[in-house]
Amino acid sequence: MNLELSEEQTAVKRLAEDFVAREITPNVVAWDRAESVDRAVVKKLGDLGFLGLTIDAEYGGSGGDHLAYCLVTEELGRGDSSVRGIVSVSLGLVAKTVAAWGAEEQKRRWLPGLTSGEYVGCFGLTEPGTGSDAGNLTTRAVRDGGDYVVNGAKMFITNGTWADVVLLFARTNDAPGHKGVSAFLVPTDTPGLDRRAVHGKLGLRGQATAELTFQDVRVPASAMLAPEGKGFSVAMSALAKGRMSVAAGCVGIARAALDAAVRYAGEREQFGKPIARHQLVQELISDIAVDVDAARLLTWRVADLIDRGQPFATESSKAKLFASEAAVRAANNALQVFGGYGYIDEYPVGKLLRDARVMTLYEGTSQIQKLVIGRALTGVSAF
Repeated sequence: MNLELSEEQTAVKRLAEDFVAREITPNVVAWDRAESVDRAVVKKLGDLGFLGLTIDAEYGGSGGDHLAYCLVTEELGRGDSSVRGIVSVSLGLVAKTVAAWGAEEQKRRWLPGLTSGEYVGCFGLTEPGTGSDAGNLTTRAVRDGGDYVVNGAKMFITNGTWADVVLLFARTNDAPGHKGVSAFLVPTDTPGLDRRAVHGKLGLRGQATAELTFQDVRVPASAMLAPEGKGFSVAMSALAKGRMSVAAGCVGIARAALDAAVRYAGEREQFGKPIARHQLVQELISDIAVDVDAARLLTWRVADLIDRGQPFATESSKAKLFASEAAVRAANNALQVFGGYGYIDEYPVGKLLRDARVMTLYEGTSQIQKLVIGRALTGVSAF
């Protein structure tokens, strides 16, 4: 693997850096306190092509490879993980899945809007009673003539209150476990679909998170994505790539923690000298730096495997596991460098720690990643 970025990749990275400095950094504290990112940021992301990365131009995409996608999500994670989540879900989990599994009519119906920022997508997998055990979801879609009638609920859905389309996973037959699950593309203005915002979150406070309820929601059979009963395969393939995106965002969090710690350590004086000259502070900073580089290299390896058409699911779990835990360590170490000031939201490290903590939970907890990796190494399933 050549670790030198191409001219195109360098340009994309610089574009993302400039966007973060101009549109995100000045607003981070206000968005976090208000528990809402300015929705206008979605169209701006679309205008720059960030919502169309890796999607073919014929469907409105901006092309590029998966390393370029990681570069952008790292920069967005460095700026505000709530904004990074918009891209990771609407593009990474929804648009890419439509591109990979959708019929031609579905691609032309949804992809131009998703890649431009006209539409926002959400990923309807997690339920109030099923998180890690997603194969046993209870939302049902019952065939009724040319339609399916959906009843059930989804929980902790990123972009849920903003979304124009839900990539919904529901049980369409009584086959055991994941074998009975199918996927659908459901417009959010469909009668019977209600959305309730989830507030009071520890982190990712600016991100639109929702509970979705489906009461006799009628969906045409043409909205099914992939053959009936293949929904779980659709979900797992989406999450395998999605974990790379989360890992890249976690690199961004850790890098923001490193930048903040280095800057503050050079400014803050104790015992007659900048705290950067104290060896134990240097230890905290060096630990962050090592985690940043290690997490980034693991993430880039996943992007390289995807772009070369090689198997990548296990490596994606490794990257997500390490990077999410590293982001927590990095933010925690940075807060230690800041001392008491790190506990005040006028300084960045408290938010970084709050945002990092959920990364070890969603799109597969750290424990699930270990099970996935262990199963790949031993050939023995823990499920």
